[in-house]
Order: sequence, then structure tokens, then C-alpha cells
Amino acid sequence: MASVQSTAKPSARERLLAAANELFYAEGVQTVGIDRVIEHAGVAKASLYNTFGGKEQLVRAYLDTRHQGTADRITRAVAERDTPREQMLAVFESQGRQFERPDFHGCAFIRAGAEANPGGLVEEAADAFRSWMRELFTRLATEAGATEPDTLGHQLQILYDGAGISALMDHDSTVAATTRAAASALITAATGASA
Repeated sequence: MASVQSTAKPSARERLLAAANELFYAEGVQTVGIDRVIEHAGVAKASLYNTFGGKEQLVRAYLDTRHQGTADRITRAVAERDTPREQMLAVFESQGRQFERPDFHGCAFIRAGAEANPGGLVEEAADAFRSWMRELFTRLATEAGATEPDTLGHQLQILYDGAGISALMDHDSTVAATTRAAASALITAATGASA
């Protein structure tokens, strides 16, 4: 039996999120005006306001979508490894593969968070992602037997953030290998277990 391909056009919400993802990630949240997103999505201005309410809510939805995608990617990478140590390193390996992408523009959460108004929806979304990362590292550090899992989790999050910034600003995807080595050294020091 032949498969039937759907000819349904994506909804206005889907088109707006796709346009926001492409434009906001490539150029920055503050740089891209709402009219460009609307034009790129091919929807009426009313669709944006009826669907999201305004730009800040659209940016929040864009970041929530990126959070889910990144969390799914990292969760899959972690699940492919057997030990907590390997799982922590898998996070950095997954991140490193992103550095090699031609459309890599750094961490969407750091970039949007740096431009955000304090206490707003955008800052909340950036903080939620960073909290998720730290909780993941801290949980894995606990499972690995780190003497101070909160400290190791914080250190690994800082290393993760710094790697993304370095890869972007230095235009150097090889930072992934250096970052993984540094993460391995931190994990060894915190757990007393070698690779």
C-alpha cells in the first residue's frame, strides 16, 4: 500500500516558531524585528498576536522549543552510555558535534539571556535551561560518587557554557576535544576514579 503524503500546510504557530528559530538563532533576539519574523513565516500580523500575544512570548516559545530539542539530544547521548562518568562526558561530546554544524551560532539561551530584560519571560526561559543542565550534571555527579556533586555539577556547567562561547567566538570546533579533556580531569578529581 502506498503511503499518503500530507499536503496540509503547517499552522501559523508552527510557521512562526520555525521563522523565529531560524532568525533569532542566526541573528539574535533583539536584532530581528517582529515584522521580519511575520514576513518570513508568511502569516498575518494578527496571527502572531492571536497565537503568542507579542514578541516576548514568541521568544519564550522559541527558547522553550530549543530547550526541548537540546534536552532530547543530550538525553539520547547520555542514555547511550553505561556509567555516570561516561554519561557526563557524553554531554560534552554531544555539544561538540553542534560546534561542527555550519549553522552553529552559539548557545541560544546565553545569547537571548544576555539581551533579556531582568525578570521577563526570556530570562525565565534561559534560566530554566541552565537549571536543567546543572541538575543533569549534579545528578550524574552524585551517581558517579563525587564527594561534592553540587560543586562538580556547577563546574561542569561552567565548562559547558564556556565551551559554547569559545567555539562561537574563536570559530573553532576543536574546542570540543579540549573541553572533554577538562571535564574528564574535573570528574577524576571529584570522584577519585580514573578514565
